[in-house]
Amino acid sequence: MSESPETVGTDLPVRDVVGVGFGPANLALAIAIEEHNAECPPRERISAQFFEKQDRFGWHPGMLLDGATMQIAFPKDLVTFRNPRSAFTFFNYLFDQGRLVDFVNHQTFFPTRHEFHDYLQWAARRVDADVRYGTAVETVRGIRGDDGVIDRFEVRAADGSTVIARNVVMGAGLRERIPEWANPSARCFHNHQFLFRLGEMPAPVHHRFVVLGAGQSAAEIVQYLHGNYPEAEVHSVFSRYGYSPADDSPYANRIFDPEAVDDLHGAPEAERLRLLDVHRSTNYSVVDIELINELYATEYQERVRGRRRLFMRRASEIIAVDETSDGIEVAVRSGVDGLTDTLACDALILATGFTPAPLEPLLGDLAPQTHPPRDVGRDYRLAVSPDVTAGIYLQGGTEKTHGITSSLLSNVAVRAGEIVTSVVTRRGRNGTLASVNAQDTYATSEAR
Repeated sequence: MSESPETVGTDLPVRDVVGVGFGPANLALAIAIEEHNAECPPRERISAQFFEKQDRFGWHPGMLLDGATMQIAFPKDLVTFRNPRSAFTFFNYLFDQGRLVDFVNHQTFFPTRHEFHDYLQWAARRVDADVRYGTAVETVRGIRGDDGVIDRFEVRAADGSTVIARNVVMGAGLRERIPEWANPSARCFHNHQFLFRLGEMPAPVHHRFVVLGAGQSAAEIVQYLHGNYPEAEVHSVFSRYGYSPADDSPYANRIFDPEAVDDLHGAPEAERLRLLDVHRSTNYSVVDIELINELYATEYQERVRGRRRLFMRRASEIIAVDETSDGIEVAVRSGVDGLTDTLACDALILATGFTPAPLEPLLGDLAPQTHPPRDVGRDYRLAVSPDVTAGIYLQGGTEKTHGITSSLLSNVAVRAGEIVTSVVTRRGRNGTLASVNAQDTYATSEAR
């Protein structure tokens, strides 16, 4: 994959693909490109470069809680649904680490988050990819040819380096959703950085924590704090009456299937949005039933013994926060009786979810007018003006057009293959990079 870059009318390197960000999505893309290059003639290979602002590969390291397991089955890894014979499968990782038999004996489809993170790091080390770690992309600017058409992009990084790209793949990930009333600090922080912020937090004085949110991450943090701070109270604040279980039944899970992307993208917008709303219980503000039962059992036993440390503040909201010299005061109002309790706490953790990273800061005038974008091709190529033939592909932020898997790991393998297929096919129209063959493992069923 480390092809020598071309230069076209400039001394700057020219790549077929430049990836913005190098998380799991663009890691899967790098693997798909490597496997494509291994199967095609040299003249048809794709040259690629990736920029990642982190100093090394990492996948939500602040959320790697001890004992927390994945919510997706391990075959939904970086490659298996696209190419089960790949050297980058989770099974091959286990074999390489000498744990294949032990994992099978464990009789689970759901590895711990720690182990899956280790798998991702293992894959990132093995893939033959040109990755510039510790380097953020600042701008993507269109380059017009003599015919007035934008057929390339100038990608400029924060360190001043520049590369020319025929296609840009946006994999910048998600951004923390912070309530308007919250001022992030050492005592008020998003769960995305939970372990890091907890380690930096001043020593507890009040021995009390508040966790805002009703989803899996919120419940996991409630359990973690309750178990690791045996003298502290933990108050879970959410607008629902109680935690709602995630629907992971076989038929509901089909909303995560690769084929579901075809169905949803091709459906009328009203029907697509209706289906996404109907199946919110598969992913949003829901908790694994096993964890719900564990928390309920803990709360019940505390009631039996008479010493309460776990409190479920149901149908409630936070209406005010005030940081003090030794903590943070959190005012919690019950929607049921209208009463407000002010809790003197050591920290307030905001398990309030994420939103797709905006495209405007990087793409400028090339960015769509709506956020998230509403006009994205089935191949994840952003629809832009007719005078732009260079491709902008989105790895995320396409839930409204492609379904719930947009920001999840479930479909990264197949999506990576579809993007590679699109790049190859579109280049083929210009007489370069020959057409897709049925035996190509990077290809998708649609391309075949």
